[in-house]
Amino acid sequence: MAPNDSAQATDEARDLGAGRRKAARYLVPVGVAGVAAATIGLVPALAASGDPSLPKISAQQLIEKMAASDTQQLSGTMKITTDLGLPGLGSLGSFAPKGGGSDKSASPDAKLTELASGTHTLRVAADGPDRQKVSILEDAAEYSLIHNGNDVWAYDSGSNQVFHSKKSAADAAEGHGRKTPDAGLPTTPKALADEFLKNVDPTTAVSVDGTSQVAGRDAYQLLVKPKQSGSTIGSVRIAVDAKTGVPLKFTLSPSAGGKAVVDAGFTKVDFSKPSADTFKFSPPKGAKVTEDDGKQKQTSLPEQSLPGGLGNFGDAKNTKVIGKGWTAIAELDTGGKGMPKADDSKGGGDAQKFLDSLGDKVSGKFGTGTVFKTRLVNALITDNGKVYVGAVTKDALVDAANSAK
Repeated sequence: MAPNDSAQATDEARDLGAGRRKAARYLVPVGVAGVAAATIGLVPALAASGDPSLPKISAQQLIEKMAASDTQQLSGTMKITTDLGLPGLGSLGSFAPKGGGSDKSASPDAKLTELASGTHTLRVAADGPDRQKVSILEDAAEYSLIHNGNDVWAYDSGSNQVFHSKKSAADAAEGHGRKTPDAGLPTTPKALADEFLKNVDPTTAVSVDGTSQVAGRDAYQLLVKPKQSGSTIGSVRIAVDAKTGVPLKFTLSPSAGGKAVVDAGFTKVDFSKPSADTFKFSPPKGAKVTEDDGKQKQTSLPEQSLPGGLGNFGDAKNTKVIGKGWTAIAELDTGGKGMPKADDSKGGGDAQKFLDSLGDKVSGKFGTGTVFKTRLVNALITDNGKVYVGAVTKDALVDAANSAK
């Protein structure tokens, strides 16, 4: 690297932190459990030639463009595909719940977990911080989550059930009190991108990797890759609208290869102001309405205080963090309680075999344990009561357990 390039990299890395903090969230972030938040360091790169032909831009300039975007109004259709490698209900066989029936209300908790797997089509709209709407479109029904001022409504047309919660100004401003249903995990390309770009450190390479068209709009491709080995995350690709700076598509690919873990992007998008009627809602005739009494368990977004998708594990009691960046691992001490064993006398033998089949038995200086794997976040539970979890490979977890004091 030439001396002037090195100086540019130093200046960009120093200036990036201030620019990224200007990014404002404005879409209802819901669904998709288990998406890891990674930290970003900067390697400047210029946009490669491609179709469409766009002015050259550095990675820092593109991230600053995203952070400076003041777009608060849009509507469109999104497609989101999630493949965390979790076992489906069909694989649970005789261990699946029997006769549970449908949810007793349209509360988002159960409904939004469906976004953690498979492919779904969403219709989204936003008009500033006080009005957002997300609808999950199904074959014969639609589930909508609407935030309009102090009201949050959820409506399931299939069951004709409504859930209603009040969102006070104090709760919205300070984040105190009980959670409302719109305080969930990120779904939109912007919300997903924000999670990855809100921290900066030297463990990541970022570059502009050409251009593309998304939903009929010209976009730059921001490529984010870990410098460290041992992460389950191979790369993150964010298509950024060349005009507005709004992320249009987010793709997280695993280091092991294969299809994306998360692929979320607009198929149609319009940046004009949505009609005010979009955010109006009245319960349909005959619908069962459930009012939030403060006892409902709400979907909430955990603090992403640690990289690698560790959430707020690092703040938990008897927990410490091993490593940093993309390969950070949270070590939790359960007080000597390892994997629970099913009681054969109560018919638990088959259940134990099923649980064992989901994990890999491992051993080392720490003794023995089981590694439970997804395509993104893995966890090692030792028989002596230690838990190691992170967006890292099985070998990285075993190495961490072997070196732990």
